[in-house]
Amino acid sequence: MPKIKKVVTTVWYNKKNMRALRNVFPDAKFVYVPFYDKELLEKEVRDADAAILLGDVDPCLLGENTLKWIHCDHAGLNGSARPEVFARGIPVTGSAGRSAPVLAEHCIYFMLQGCYHTKELLEAQEKGQWGVEGMNTWRGLYGRTAGIVGLGNNGKQLASRLHALGMNIISYNLNEVPGFDYIEQQLAIEKGDTIEPLLRESDFIILTIALTDQTYHMINKETLGMVKKGAFLVNMARGGVVCTEDLIEALNDGTLSGAGLDVFEEQPLSPESPLWRMKNVYITPHSTPQVPDRAAASIEIIRENAHKFEAGEPMRNLLRPSDAVDNGKAEGGWSKMLNTKLTKEQIAQIDFDKFLGKRDWTDPSEWM
Repeated sequence: MPKIKKVVTTVWYNKKNMRALRNVFPDAKFVYVPFYDKELLEKEVRDADAAILLGDVDPCLLGENTLKWIHCDHAGLNGSARPEVFARGIPVTGSAGRSAPVLAEHCIYFMLQGCYHTKELLEAQEKGQWGVEGMNTWRGLYGRTAGIVGLGNNGKQLASRLHALGMNIISYNLNEVPGFDYIEQQLAIEKGDTIEPLLRESDFIILTIALTDQTYHMINKETLGMVKKGAFLVNMARGGVVCTEDLIEALNDGTLSGAGLDVFEEQPLSPESPLWRMKNVYITPHSTPQVPDRAAASIEIIRENAHKFEAGEPMRNLLRPSDAVDNGKAEGGWSKMLNTKLTKEQIAQIDFDKFLGKRDWTDPSEWM
């Protein structure tokens, strides 16, 4: 069985979690490298068995080294699903599922915004106005139909919560998922089902599906033409799952009553985008409140995979060829910047705490 003798990490954890991560590998040499120091990272992995990364698989990890496992400490692995990574043959895993409960809450937050017409009520509140025209026609979530597109970690957590709220649920997934008997219709691609019944019957269409070449622009002019009139769309998946141009048209012509959007085809969303100024659109900047300790949840996934690796068992959240998307389809943003070679001057100008959270140490000796 393979043994992990040296681990290199670039993650941005506090002392407590760095110590916990280090203790996942008690018998291994454990080395911390700042994520932006590519030369040092390339040097340290030459004789390493595992790399635990803040970002995606950087090209500097694909040279001559002894790496046998790479873990990327985030959910989507699209940025690592590249031909040269698959060609290298190193198992790559991710941290999908660590924030699933709160991501499910985020979906419901958007859905409630649509039900309660939050923008209109806030505008009335600022005016000291009692009531809003048409509010007697508004309906809550109870008794309505939610269509969940993708029954992965987030979709499952969402389904259980919407069931508790008394909603009817339809799902669309690669296959049927056991243990969710309360879902009225489980549409499965493997059975030959299409997404059309979900679109036609759902009051809320919630996207929690991975971005792949197959799901790229799956919400487009054609599929939007199938939706129930006045449906509300939530995108908590990836921006590329939705064709932005067709979405804007559907919001303008009343096909959709509104949308809650956390992700976009290009991130950050341009200030010129009309989505910012639409009264029926609610936007969050690809940001969800954290679970009580997201890093701790990641560490448990890493611990599980370390055991599976040494036992020769299938690993959790393993990178698959289906995670690959053609160049230009995956959104940009902070995750891509993590794998950019920065100069010392650029590094000095970046407030990493703003993007990655405050860290209570400056030297690894404080937790090693």
